[in-house]
Amino acid sequence: MKPGGRPSALPKVVVATTVALTFISFWRAAAVVLSDLASSAFYAGGIAEHAIGKSAPWFILAVMLFSFAVRSVYMESCSMFVRGGVYVVVRDAMNHFMARLSVSALIFDYILTGPISVVSAGLYLGHLLNEISGMTHLGHTVSTNLFAAVFGVAVTLYFWWNNVKGIHESSGKALRIMQVTTVMVVAFLIWCPITILLRGTAQVPPPPLPANLHFSEDALGWFRGTIWPQIGAIAVIIAFGHSLLSMSGFETLAQVYREIGYPKLKNLKYTGNTVCIYAVFCTGVVTLFAGMIIPDAVRGEYVDNLLGGLTSHLAGPAAIRLLFHVFVVIVGVLILAGAVNTSIIGANGVMNRLAEDRVLLDWFRRPHKRYGTTHRMINLITLLQLGTIVMSRGDVNLLGEAYAFGVVWSFFLKSLGVLVLRFKRHDQEYKTPGNFRIGKLEIPAGLIATTLVLAMVAIANLFTKQIATIYGVSFTIALFIVFTTSEVINKKKIDAKMAGLEEFNLDMRPDVSANAVHARPGCVLVAVRDYNRMQHLLNVLEKTNLRRHDIVVMTVRPVSTGAGEFELSDQQLFSDYERELLTRVVSVAEKHGKTADLLVVPGVDPFDAMVQTAAKLQASRLVTGVSARMDSEELARRIGLAWEKLPEPRHSFSLEIISPGRPSVFVNLGPHPPRLWPEDVDRAHELWLRLQDKFGSRLHHRDVVGVALRRLERDLGNDRAPDVLADLERELRKP
Repeated sequence: MKPGGRPSALPKVVVATTVALTFISFWRAAAVVLSDLASSAFYAGGIAEHAIGKSAPWFILAVMLFSFAVRSVYMESCSMFVRGGVYVVVRDAMNHFMARLSVSALIFDYILTGPISVVSAGLYLGHLLNEISGMTHLGHTVSTNLFAAVFGVAVTLYFWWNNVKGIHESSGKALRIMQVTTVMVVAFLIWCPITILLRGTAQVPPPPLPANLHFSEDALGWFRGTIWPQIGAIAVIIAFGHSLLSMSGFETLAQVYREIGYPKLKNLKYTGNTVCIYAVFCTGVVTLFAGMIIPDAVRGEYVDNLLGGLTSHLAGPAAIRLLFHVFVVIVGVLILAGAVNTSIIGANGVMNRLAEDRVLLDWFRRPHKRYGTTHRMINLITLLQLGTIVMSRGDVNLLGEAYAFGVVWSFFLKSLGVLVLRFKRHDQEYKTPGNFRIGKLEIPAGLIATTLVLAMVAIANLFTKQIATIYGVSFTIALFIVFTTSEVINKKKIDAKMAGLEEFNLDMRPDVSANAVHARPGCVLVAVRDYNRMQHLLNVLEKTNLRRHDIVVMTVRPVSTGAGEFELSDQQLFSDYERELLTRVVSVAEKHGKTADLLVVPGVDPFDAMVQTAAKLQASRLVTGVSARMDSEELARRIGLAWEKLPEPRHSFSLEIISPGRPSVFVNLGPHPPRLWPEDVDRAHELWLRLQDKFGSRLHHRDVVGVALRRLERDLGNDRAPDVLADLERELRKP
């Protein structure tokens, strides 16, 4: 890019177009998706049965089987390398109006994910407390709906504060939660058939036929009193629509796609298949077992506590059933509460993309003064979620009605966008099955069929979910007005804002390399992000001899994990903020009379991005300022952990953390001789002297240290480990 026709006179900025990621296995990716998708097992069956009657388990199972088709749509979308995010893709595939509608439905989905999940968790916990109170004859009970609403507010505020501080859950935690959840699912899959065999009979839910559908008063909306529900096919579509919320959380598959390791598409297929198969058993089969085991006469009491009701009606001693019930509730609280965090991250990611596309005012993107996060977006998302929880008063059926509306429109618009792109592009690595050709024209029959099913369900939900439609349409209109107004204001502001900033010659590169930056091995890499905190850059400029070391200044372009499967466009990679930041860097460097190479690296985790860049440039030192969200020791530890994740052979370099008014913190990344205290050196020498009579000149100080390290390693693996850890704790407490 050579703006103004004066490329040679402009400072050069190398912009890496590939996001610096820490790649994860398909097992971890599947765990992240299932942390959202599997949570619907706790509430989908009860909500669906309340709406359509006792045939609900079959419809839930049908939705889980239909998820294989939706999986294919997401896989085709992911396989197309499209930069710019959901808004840009839909805008380019269709038009601005459809883009705004698509993003509005997606945000609506995210906003409702948190409330329905956390309220459902609160209901399970409230019912358990009442059951324990009844068994112990305490006589104290809680209003489950009120308890669920208060619990939901508390958990939402907890994750709000975590997100403001920039603390996100890792894929490792998601994997551990899903391992525990799998234990629960396997227990149900074994225990439920045993219960049916011991009883000798099972009350099989009526088949999913129009004659067996019994809609509740609030399940038909504007169709109530009309002829439409009496038409068999339409009645089945309506019932399917009330069950579709069991597939909620599927959009997380797109979010984790970029972080799936090589071979990417193959592992994406494994992830998608694993997720769908797991969901069939976790949600579909377990819900079916609930319909077969819980007596019809009392199953209505467990609408908001279906798995709790299932545990209460399993065969076996009451004490064991109670313990399993407690275990199910704990698993439910873990997985459902985690969905709140995912919803905040996802909505924040989508809104960040809108701000990058100048569809939202820059005011929303202004970082937190201390933590550097987009706190205003997080605040807005959290306020909407809290308002939804309060207005619902803990009624999970009301939340389920609204949520099913958002889920189906999000899926439909996604599928419609992929269908349009099928005719506009021909570079798909994966295509939804069911294609045939008429001459040179390929007909995507499978994709068309999936889109039509979603369209019919979306239209049915539009008329049957009266409250959700009013709320959703109002939400969409409000967002449409905000987006349109923001675009108009941004167009007026952009020229005035950029007038005083430096012009740059952008060199877009697929990856970071020493040749692109023209920095010699052994360079000093300085990481900057806040132009109000650049004392560490000043320190490096003052002390570095350019004859010996080049200076490279890098900034990490944050990329949210919730932003979907799409990469940033070139304009988004070097946004207004990066331009303003590097303008300050150029100004500071010119005042010191020194040159610095400029580098922008997009990354999900800033620590991974910094370490990967230092390794690729063969830097001798990575310099960063003090972090506002953690102390220097924790910052060094996090960067050290990022270094450990580098592939072998790892490039060793030193880390310097500069704090104004304090001595710098130096850490060597990689194997290196430890810096021993004088008393430790004396102790090693005394031990060597004591052993001289036995081994003589063959013994060296390194032999003493080597034996000590091996004995420490052995003791950590046996029953002496607690004593070793206690000794280390005492050592760390020394002044």
